[in-house]
Amino acid sequence: MSRFQVLSDAQWSLIEGMLPRPTGRPGRKFSDARTMVEGIVYRYRTGIAWRDLPEAFGPWQTVWTWHYRMAKDGTWDRVLAQLTAAADAAGLMDWSLSVDSTIARAHQHATNTTRLTGAGSNYKNLREEPPDHGIGRSRGGLSTKIHQLVDGNGLPLVTLLTAGQAGDSPMFLPLMAHLRVGRDRGRPRTRPDAVRGDKAYSSRAIRGHLRSRGIKAVIPEPDDQKGHRRRRGARGGRPVALDTADYKNRNVIERRYCHIKQWRGLATRYDKHAIVYRAAVVLNAVIAWSRELTKRQIPATLARGDGLSPARSGR
Repeated sequence: MSRFQVLSDAQWSLIEGMLPRPTGRPGRKFSDARTMVEGIVYRYRTGIAWRDLPEAFGPWQTVWTWHYRMAKDGTWDRVLAQLTAAADAAGLMDWSLSVDSTIARAHQHATNTTRLTGAGSNYKNLREEPPDHGIGRSRGGLSTKIHQLVDGNGLPLVTLLTAGQAGDSPMFLPLMAHLRVGRDRGRPRTRPDAVRGDKAYSSRAIRGHLRSRGIKAVIPEPDDQKGHRRRRGARGGRPVALDTADYKNRNVIERRYCHIKQWRGLATRYDKHAIVYRAAVVLNAVIAWSRELTKRQIPATLARGDGLSPARSGR
């Protein structure tokens, strides 16, 4: 296999039907979709500048245009939705989820644009660029924070971005709001069996949300919350239950972030726009799910399904 071929034939067969294809209209010759996708993956895996992309992938401007268009129209989100639906239908998904975040330092090439610091982002429309571009000043400097929900095997289901100084707890409800895994019949599944999180997610709002939906909370209670509850006596309520054996499985999301940061273009953010950088993180998830599905020999027709609208043509 060439060092420039980053997808196996089996992986490509899973996703090729969900990517842009020729429209039949007059114009420039349609670029090879596989070459474009592999060029995008190669760029983020190595962390090079777009202009330094090897000639094997064609003009770098074309590869960049493909990536930008698919980021804007949500192509990778739709592909990920189809792959997760196929995995769930095949019984490969573990519905004991884990939640956490990780920091990615923003390179100076990602920060030379106007940002409205302190402006909130709208997580209902992920194709809309946030005013702060998902970049903020944390203890390590200008950075972006990646928030994810992963299944019990550590494979990503939902990805959101915030500025680096943003807290973890406020992002839990938006993450849960975007959790939708399609099924052949009925509505998409949105309720996991359990959610594992560290002490940052121990809040009254989060525990109340999980309790109201019948979701098991595997979240330890911080010492300050324990002390506050004891000081209130009987009014403080009962101690928080914690399944310590199940909590040990939360390491799957830490391992997932280690895999993500093997792509140097994700470990350090070089993209000015949050939607472009997030699309690359979602692409990383697509590669992970496609690898899992091909390993389990799930048919490509099952993964593609019938409910996906084809993406618009790219050049």
